[in-house]
Amino acid sequence: MASGSTKAVVAAMIANAIIAVAKFAASAVTGSSAMLSEGIHSVADTGNQALLLFGNRRSHKPADRQHPLGYGQELYFWSLIVAMILFGLGGGFSMYEGIAHLAHPEVPQNPGWNYAVLALAFIVESVALRVALRELGGKGSGKNLWQRVRDCTDPRVFVPVAEDISALAGVVVAFIGIYLARALNIPALDAAASIVIGFILAGVAIFLGYETRALLVGEGISESLNGEVERICQEDEGVERVVRIMGVYLGPDDILLTLGLEFSAGHDVEDAARAVDRIERRLREADPRVTRVFVEPEVSTDPGGLETPF
Repeated sequence: MASGSTKAVVAAMIANAIIAVAKFAASAVTGSSAMLSEGIHSVADTGNQALLLFGNRRSHKPADRQHPLGYGQELYFWSLIVAMILFGLGGGFSMYEGIAHLAHPEVPQNPGWNYAVLALAFIVESVALRVALRELGGKGSGKNLWQRVRDCTDPRVFVPVAEDISALAGVVVAFIGIYLARALNIPALDAAASIVIGFILAGVAIFLGYETRALLVGEGISESLNGEVERICQEDEGVERVVRIMGVYLGPDDILLTLGLEFSAGHDVEDAARAVDRIERRLREADPRVTRVFVEPEVSTDPGGLETPF
């Protein structure tokens, strides 16, 4: 639980809990629909971070007879629940609140409260996002933020990044809606801001659901890692040819590899076993996330192949 990846989750949860209280207080004083939607947004995000921490804890349960490959994918399941909550509770309630206020729009009162809370929210969310981006990494890789988030396979990182970005966008929309509602004396703009915030949350939820679904159904390892695995196998003196590489994520820190290897001519079973041990060790040194390696020896069709068939 103290791992680096959970820092982004904890930072986001603390930030959202603090901001939620402030936003509801400001909404009660000013009557702002956009501020109430922002409060709902922060409550949903706080609950989501708690679910991620719960899923992270569950994913570290040791393997047992019913789950011989462990519980790593529990984290992906709870991340999908997070996306559903963000879509339903966050996006749905915000849209409903905005539509309800359109029927009886009111210009927000005491704007100083709203602006102060939104400023506080912007600062706190910015700090939380900075922590999440640090955990995301890849800043000097040449990839933009979108590509880095798409390539990330750890919900403890990409979920807080997406939620923090949506939170900052929501704060900006709420500020614009409240300011214009008062400046132009058009109270419907405050309600409209609430609806826009709902669409932002729904869009982020759909994105998170899509990314988590890919991991739940068994997303393959990246091309770069696949190439590294092939290189390590091919460089071993006991391997003649790499026939097949299949790698999937069982969890953010748990990769399963299945390798089909044709061993060099003249190698017996003991030589092949030693080669497998070397390859497994080098693979884990190259990427500690590789926790399980299954090797299927491929029998050469060449008569001068393996001395002992597998």
